Amino acid sequence: MFEISRRSALKIAAFAAATSSMRPALAGSAILASWVDGNAKARIMDFVTATTTEGSADFVEPAARVAVFDNDGTLWGEQPTYVQLAFALDRVKQLAPQHPEWQTTEPFKSVLAGDMAGVAASGERGLLELVAATHAGMSAAEFEKIVSDWIASARHPASGRPYTGHIFQPMVELIDYLKANQFEVFIVSGGGVEFMRPWTERVYGIPPQNVVGSSIKTKYELRDGVPAIMRLPEIDFIDDGPGKPVGINKFIGKHPIAAFGNSDGDFEMLEWTTSGHGRRFGLIVHHDDAQRENAYDRDSHFGRLARGLDEAPARGWTLVSIKDDWKVVYPE
Repeated sequence: MFEISRRSALKIAAFAAATSSMRPALAGSAILASWVDGNAKARIMDFVTATTTEGSADFVEPAARVAVFDNDGTLWGEQPTYVQLAFALDRVKQLAPQHPEWQTTEPFKSVLAGDMAGVAASGERGLLELVAATHAGMSAAEFEKIVSDWIASARHPASGRPYTGHIFQPMVELIDYLKANQFEVFIVSGGGVEFMRPWTERVYGIPPQNVVGSSIKTKYELRDGVPAIMRLPEIDFIDDGPGKPVGINKFIGKHPIAAFGNSDGDFEMLEWTTSGHGRRFGLIVHHDDAQRENAYDRDSHFGRLARGLDEAPARGWTLVSIKDDWKVVYPE
């Protein structure tokens, strides 16, 4: 979210243990029930079977079964804008009375006027200014509460549903399938790490410590004698594009054997993952369903997919059509 270029055999009983309370229960249902029985589903299951079956030439020890997922556009919707950008825009409006100068200063002026074209025109610099102004100047604990309150109350502008109602049911089933087969699953997103951590376990079953994302600088200080981690108005790390393999190496410390994304911001993550020795798996979600979700790729400001779309077949990556490969998109 921090930069516009980023475009980021199962046992039935195991499903119940892997499924969080918020998601529809999967116990008793078929493996990857929301997936059409086609090539994409078959390739996923073949990879998991091959890497988890002892005696197989492709067997991978459980400790090395690491899978990484992008978030925006891969695990939940990213149109008409990244969810964290929507959060930042709401924060600008909330804080505007304290900053009269924003009425004449870009990109804040465009935000307050509802001019999304103006916000986009501000580019990476403008987005970073929005993040610095709306995500800093408070403790980490205070920011967590702000995010938690917002994610519980904010609604998608088109559907009126909570943003967490726009998670992709097939991908949640895929996470559960991998976890039940002793994969350790991580989110590796261009979004802010502290924006995602308050809710990813409840929504996806992925705990905070398994979330890697972009971050701003922080410092330790005493506030009225109480220790606090304070958030500073400076970018520390951008977890997008080539930053994703760097973030994986730095924060996870293992080379994944499977990577899942949807945009060219995920290209290097898939490239690095599938370049390793042994059986590897790369998957790209292609947003081609205008009726049930959104149709976009090459020309989108959010989730642009061009290089990945062109190179996926030659690289052996699985290209998933939302229109053709998913029976349902969102949870019922």
